[in-house]
Order: sequence, then C-alpha cells, then structure tokens
Amino acid sequence: MPEASWRIDTDPDPVACADLLAAAFAREPAVAWICGDSAAARTHWFHGTLRTHARLAGARRAALVGPDGRLLAAAVLTPPGAAPSALAQAGWAARTVLRCGPRALGRTLSYVRATEGGAPPRAGTLEFIGVHPDLTGRGAGRALLDHILTTAHGRYLTTADPSNVPLYRHFGYTVLRETRLGPLTITSMALPSL
Repeated sequence: MPEASWRIDTDPDPVACADLLAAAFAREPAVAWICGDSAAARTHWFHGTLRTHARLAGARRAALVGPDGRLLAAAVLTPPGAAPSALAQAGWAARTVLRCGPRALGRTLSYVRATEGGAPPRAGTLEFIGVHPDLTGRGAGRALLDHILTTAHGRYLTTADPSNVPLYRHFGYTVLRETRLGPLTITSMALPSL
C-alpha cells in the first residue's frame, strides 16, 4: 500500500484502536507478561485500558488510515499530569479482573508503579504505538510517529521491548532510566528538548 494514500486521523474510534493494538502487541514483552498468551485477554485488556484512557481530559489518539478506511497504525497519548479518577480506576480494575484475571490486574499495577514519576515535567506520554501486523517494516509506524513528533505530543515513553530502544533513539529519544520488573527491563525515554 503506497504511503501517499495514507492519512492521519486525529480522533479515531477507541475500539478500533484497541483492536489494532491488541494485534500489534501480540508479542510485546510487557503485554505478554500482563496478559499471557491469550489473545482474548489481550483484546479485553486493550479495550478496558483505552476505554478508561478516552475519558481523560486532553487524552489523544491518532491513527494512520488507509484509503479503504482501515486503521494501519494507532497511537495513544496522555497529556502531562493526567490520571484517571478513582472511580474510573476502580471501573477499569473491575473490568480487568473479570475479563483478564487478577494476574493481569496485579501485573499492570506493578508496571504502572515501576514507571510512575519518570516523565519529565510538561511531557506528554506516548502510551502505545502499534502497527497492524501485516504492515510492519513498511513505514506505517514511522509515518505515525513522525506525525506525533511534529505535534509535540508523546515526548516521553516507556518500552519493555529492547528492540524498540534503537528505533526510538533514531527518532531523538534518549534513555532516562532502566527499571527491572520480573522478567522485564523497562526503558524510560524522552526527547532531550524537555
């Protein structure tokens, strides 16, 4: 699919984004650690997480869309200092336990605790960026990340996939710290202009 036919959607459907990210993150270490090998748990986890995220003031999603309207890549961004309300957190936790199990809830909370407080002041967080598995290595992720960087969103991120670190370095991110959590090494990164 030629890059010229792609367009950016700055308000894509959160359910479509969750479905794409569940497929894109099938082998990502942190999501695999949280959800195990279950595609259903992974899909439910992304649905619940994006449902809660969509209610944050200033929350953003962006997607790269093909000429047929299909999402090719999706990203989820959180503004600086944003956090779900206690009620939203409780709803997310209940849905996660019911649909993904208590292990998924506990591991997600452990990941959040391990990475919280790492974002530089005034830095929005790139929570997720993923490409449809059929399009990996064809420039879709690069096109979406280029858009995110030109809009000054997503200046901070964490990744538990060591193969992502050189990619983000290529885009100008620098490593702030590495945190061990179970089998994961979580790398926190930010753009140096912060």
